[in-house]
Amino acid sequence: MRIGLASFICKNRNVSFNMTQIEKAMRESQGKVDLLCFGEAYLQGFDSLCWNYTIDNEMALELNSETVCQLCKWSKEYGVALLTGYIEKEKECLYSSCVVIEDGKILYNYRRITKGWKEFRKTDEHYKEGDKTEEFSFHNHKIRLALCGDMWDCPEKFKTKHLLIWPVYVNFTVDEWNSQEIEAYARQASLIAEHVLMINPIDHEPQNHGGAFHFCNGKIIDRLPFDQEGILIVNIDDA
Repeated sequence: MRIGLASFICKNRNVSFNMTQIEKAMRESQGKVDLLCFGEAYLQGFDSLCWNYTIDNEMALELNSETVCQLCKWSKEYGVALLTGYIEKEKECLYSSCVVIEDGKILYNYRRITKGWKEFRKTDEHYKEGDKTEEFSFHNHKIRLALCGDMWDCPEKFKTKHLLIWPVYVNFTVDEWNSQEIEAYARQASLIAEHVLMINPIDHEPQNHGGAFHFCNGKIIDRLPFDQEGILIVNIDDA
């Protein structure tokens, strides 16, 4: 099983641009990966919300929206399964979620269970968290998802003997990453699973340096350079 971790530029409140980026990455990875992964809230951008529900409700997307349906079509057209973070709307509730799409169909949808995705001192009852941390099956492998702060706030709920994929949005400076944060994230990952794949999008407003990492037992096995669009390919069968 080949997994691609796509650290691409993302623009807040610009779904059209972000969709173009996703299709570009799917086209580039066609025939090279089985599953292509993007970071937390990539579809709309992590800073796409203003915490005014009337406005944010228009930015959020339902699973049956035209946008998600287009992602389903691309997964079938390019023969590449897709995992991406997005701001989800279900009825009157909003979530930071992550959808997995394969062969034109939704395989799994995870809702972040920790509240760090939102300005919780400003939000009301419409902004919610999920309550499940299930694993899903993909190409004869079990996979668990965690979104960003999930792995720090309640790591015990994500422990697994299988692969863990960790979409994040974390905007440390490059110096902070290199001096301590990469190693801190690798150590935290080692508490949860043997193999952890972390994806962070690139963003210029505000500055987010992005990156992608393959952690194994607290060590960095492979990674992408900061501020450089690319797809890190990990072969799990060989890991």
